[in-house]
Order: sequence, then structure tokens, then C-alpha cells
Amino acid sequence: MEGIEGTERFDSPGKGRGLRALRHFAVGELVFACPAYSYVLTVNERGAHCEHCFTRREDLSKCGKCKQAFYCNVDCQRGDWPLHKMECVAMCAYGENWCPSETVRLVARIIQKQKGTTEPTPSERVLLLKEFESHLDKMDSEKDEMNQADIAALQHFYSKHLHDLPGEQALIELFAQVNCNGFTIEDEELSHLGSAVFPDVALMNHSCSPNVIVTYKGTVAEVRAVKEINPGDEIFNSYIDLLYPTEDRKERLLDSYFFTCECTECTTKSKDKAKMAIRKLSTRPEPQEIQSMVHYAKNVIEEFRRANELLEMCELSLEKMGAIFADTNVYMLHMMYQAMGVCLYMQDWDGAMSYGEKIVHPYR
Repeated sequence: MEGIEGTERFDSPGKGRGLRALRHFAVGELVFACPAYSYVLTVNERGAHCEHCFTRREDLSKCGKCKQAFYCNVDCQRGDWPLHKMECVAMCAYGENWCPSETVRLVARIIQKQKGTTEPTPSERVLLLKEFESHLDKMDSEKDEMNQADIAALQHFYSKHLHDLPGEQALIELFAQVNCNGFTIEDEELSHLGSAVFPDVALMNHSCSPNVIVTYKGTVAEVRAVKEINPGDEIFNSYIDLLYPTEDRKERLLDSYFFTCECTECTTKSKDKAKMAIRKLSTRPEPQEIQSMVHYAKNVIEEFRRANELLEMCELSLEKMGAIFADTNVYMLHMMYQAMGVCLYMQDWDGAMSYGEKIVHPYR
């Protein structure tokens, strides 16, 4: 592997493989860029974004066969064809019954790409896709069942159109690798555009106080410094939303990435007090009452994720949580952010502006 200029792969104590700097990187400087090894545009954005480069435009041309994939021009269509052709045939065959998940579609593309790839790709300068951790030994029965469901869907929708599928054990490992190392591509407004694998980006270890951030330019991931990075410093990315308090972050990391974070932020919990702000009441709520409200907040946020256009639920929840939580409390902020999103979807501009004004200062 050729490596990434200004960095090197190394064995990070207690963390396994990692990436560290060989030179100084200033705040805002591009550390490296990584094209996606493989990617898929989310179905909801078809017709609005090019399937190949993810550019958003109104004058896209549709695939003449499946009528479901859209492209900027002939060049984009030709660029996507080596991977789209397998999906195109499957979509034509199943018609309205074609409904594999985004993960299944991504894995199908990875398998198709691997068939014609013998050398490391430009996405694998420091880490090969086949080196991804799968953590199969740490998966619970629920994740095993999800893996099996994905494999069944892959075999159902693609077995006739993707020849020589890997064996059962190889598929189990591949799905586990993708679930643990995959990325969600977002636009500048943090809206979901698709899913992808970026092997070199996946090499970076996690910290709740990262020194880089990953953003996307089309289907290319850009890693930029958000802190001064000196020669010898390990380069840390964050795997999760850092808005949440320590215990929530640890729970999410353990559930999704199978490790307990021991970074400085998790050890000191320095921002938890601000994130868990409580209203100044004549009688301070008991710890059990606060914990009960935290439990309620987590549950209602999870319910909201599974629902659409539930502005009334947001308002009722904010009213209930607001009896104890301050407006700067992380759970209030999260629900206000969701409410703003619903308002935008419903074109309730005044409502969206109202919620936006409440969350902008704490988020800063």
C-alpha cells in the first residue's frame, strides 16, 4: 500500500491499528481525502441526485432500462454502469417488489467490485477493505438475526444477477464488517444521501474529543483538522454524535462498535453538566426524578426516529420535558432539532425559524 502523505499507519496502544501524523496540520487543513470504495445513493434521493457523483440538479437523465437511476450526463452513467448493471437487471426483474435495504445494496456492490479488483484501490492506501474488523465474536443474537435477514435479502434479490456469491460464512463476515465500518454520506445540511465504505477513513480510531472531522464532497470523504495536530499525534475521528452526555456515548459506542471509550472526555465528563442542564426550580428534582425523565427522553427520541411528521408529539414532549429540563438541555435540543425538521418538511417556515433560534446558540 502506498500510504497517505504526512501520515502513517501504526499500532496504537490499547486500540489496535491507527493513523498518526508525520507533520504538523493546522486547524482547517485537509489531512487527506478518500474516494468511496463503494457506495449507494439512498432510494429517497433518486431523481434529485446523480447516482454516480451525488450532484443535486433538476435536469438529470434516467437510466433507459430500469427508469429508476438518474445521472448528470453520459459520462456519469458510463462511470456507474459497471456496478449499476447488476442492480439494474434486478430492479427490472422485480419491478415494484424490488426492496433490498441500503446495506444489502451496498454489500452487493462491494461483491461486484471485488470480482474485478485485484490491486489495492485509491481508497485503500493504508487499510484494505478485507482488513476491516467484523467483531463477530461480540455480536448478540439480535445482530446475528439482522445479519441473517440481510443475507437472505441479498440472496433473494441478487442471486440470479450477481453470479458466484460468496459462501454463508464469508457473507456473515462481510455484512458485519460493513455494519461496523460503513459511513453515512450527508450533504451540507446533514441530510442523508447514501451509504459507503471508505477504508482509509475507517483506519482512524475514535475519540469523543477528536482532532479531525469527516465531511463529504460528492462521494469523496474529506478529513480536516479541527485542532492543531503535531508530528507523532494520533489522528482521531468521532464515530458518533458528540452532543450526548458520557454515559449515552459509551452505550452507543459499545452497542455499535464493541468497545468502551476511555478518552479524556469520557474520563473527565467535563461537558456533562452543561449538556444535562436542569431548570432552576424552588425545589430541585430528586436524582431518581431526573433519571426517570432521561429515560423518558431517550424513549421518545427513539420513537420519533421511527415516525414521520409528528410535530404534535414533539410539542407535547417538549412541554413535558420542559417542566424539569432547561432549554439548553441536550434532550430538549435534540427534540427541538427534530421539530424544526418536521416544520421544514411541512413548509412551516415560522415554526422552523422559532425552533432554529432556540437551538442555534447552544449548538454553537
